[in-house]
Amino acid sequence: MSGKLFCFSCKKEMSFSGQIGRREECPHCRADVHVCKNCDFWDPKVYNECRETQADVVREKDRANFCDYFTPRKGGAGQEDQAAKLKAAAEALFNFNKK
Repeated sequence: MSGKLFCFSCKKEMSFSGQIGRREECPHCRADVHVCKNCDFWDPKVYNECRETQADVVREKDRANFCDYFTPRKGGAGQEDQAAKLKAAAEALFNFNKK
């Protein structure tokens, strides 16, 4: 498995080849890479913040863990920015009469 991943902490792009080990760190900010927040299954809106129902509970989502279901998150750093832009646009639309 190889590809690119955006660090959950500094939002910078990382490249990797092979499996991401538990001790891998972001070359830019030294944050752990094998963490829930870098995983494709991470979703803060679901139970345990994980869409993989068989995964063990991980308390610290931003710390290295041993989860066997870890899959590097697809997409880029722009996903969170896009969500923030959409939220701001919706608030502006529905709050246009308030001053």
